[in-house]
Amino acid sequence: MEAVLAPVIGGINALLWDHVLVYGLLAVGLFFTVRLRLLQLRRFPHMLRLVVSGTRADASGISPFQALCTSLAARVGTGNLAGVAIALGAGGPGALFWMWCTAVLGMATAYAESTLAQLYKERDAKGQYRGGPSYYMTRGLGQRWMGVAFALALLLSYGLIFSSVHANAMAQALEGAFGLGQATVATGLVVLTAAIIFGGLRSVARFAQWVVPFMSVAYLLLAASIVLAHLPQLPGVLALVLRSAFGLDAAAGGLLGALSVAMLQGVKRGLYSNEAGMGSAPNVAAAVTPVPHHPASQGLVQALGVFIDTLLICSATGVVILLSGVLGEGGRDGVQITQAAMTVFLGDWGAGFVAVAMFFFAFTTILGNYSYAESNLLYLGGGRGGLLALRLAALATIAWGVYSKVQLVWDAADASMAVMAAINLLAIVMLSGVVVRLTRDYDRQLGAGVKPGFRIGEHPQIAKGVDAGIWK
Repeated sequence: MEAVLAPVIGGINALLWDHVLVYGLLAVGLFFTVRLRLLQLRRFPHMLRLVVSGTRADASGISPFQALCTSLAARVGTGNLAGVAIALGAGGPGALFWMWCTAVLGMATAYAESTLAQLYKERDAKGQYRGGPSYYMTRGLGQRWMGVAFALALLLSYGLIFSSVHANAMAQALEGAFGLGQATVATGLVVLTAAIIFGGLRSVARFAQWVVPFMSVAYLLLAASIVLAHLPQLPGVLALVLRSAFGLDAAAGGLLGALSVAMLQGVKRGLYSNEAGMGSAPNVAAAVTPVPHHPASQGLVQALGVFIDTLLICSATGVVILLSGVLGEGGRDGVQITQAAMTVFLGDWGAGFVAVAMFFFAFTTILGNYSYAESNLLYLGGGRGGLLALRLAALATIAWGVYSKVQLVWDAADASMAVMAAINLLAIVMLSGVVVRLTRDYDRQLGAGVKPGFRIGEHPQIAKGVDAGIWK
């Protein structure tokens, strides 16, 4: 069976990842950047103010700050430590530049998908907000088949298999740094995860709002201290990144090849990390009671999440690796490169610090991924029994992931995620007119000096599929 499936899945991955998504994500990001008139730049200070002011939840939804932390919990993971190292190892230092490009354009894409998720959200049986790509495909486009296909792909990849990927990476890092056995890691991870996910989305959000800021700030402060201590070398590192990004370090005959490899690795790993356009973060963005009460406000908050993930945390990892000079030495790969880089600057405890960071990053990613899966299971009609089955399956997958590394299963998850992203990109482009109208409305109110608010009765052109009781 594996001999039959492997080439089929490999072909799907090669087609979607190497051709459709790499260029499609950049194109969609550029499309929204232009249509929204550089929203991610002109509204950046406003994004910061929204996060600071949006700290209150209510009976219907979680707070904007909790949503940002939950989406960062899923975004900030092994990709920020291992993924950046893989991109630099395979694509050269220039891959970091293309990760930056993916993030800047991806901020506009993230804004669009989360704004749509807010507009087309609904209340579940408990009166709590639920939504995401499956909902705006069904309510906004009237295409339930797209919503079902998206939900099934997300349940397979984010709900189950990717948890095993993060558990496996965490186990390797903890064993290498502290000698912890697989049984110890598996038991501890399952118990900790169960204690949180059985409380549902609100439990995940409460945990994320405390842990994510702490782990992110601690990692950034340590990386900043390393960079400041080696500040004279920083201009040379940045020049190397730019030369490599455009193949200027390669021989004339290999220039285009070097450029394409750097671009492919940078865009691919950038997407893995910040998930802009993937359709994952909108699932938690829809669960928010926005402040101010306008769909665009939550879109701006989630755009900031892309900036934090890639332009701050991924950049910190990449610059530290390049300053250390360990890239390409000793046949290392993934998180081993990051550990070796930290060891250069911090001594033996550098590897331990990376292992601890890997634990927190991977653990919060597992929780964030679960929250996405829960929303999509409810969309598909799963009740209490379905939620129990999902939680038990997620815990079993985590335990299995600590012990196993089955490449075919991981490739299948990659293919599932690629299908998910392709469907979502198509949907948000088809709904781009709605995004533009919401953005113009928000901009108009800010320009008039009033606190933005949204009432669907004032926008009959986009009222179809919108819950009027939420946006009255």
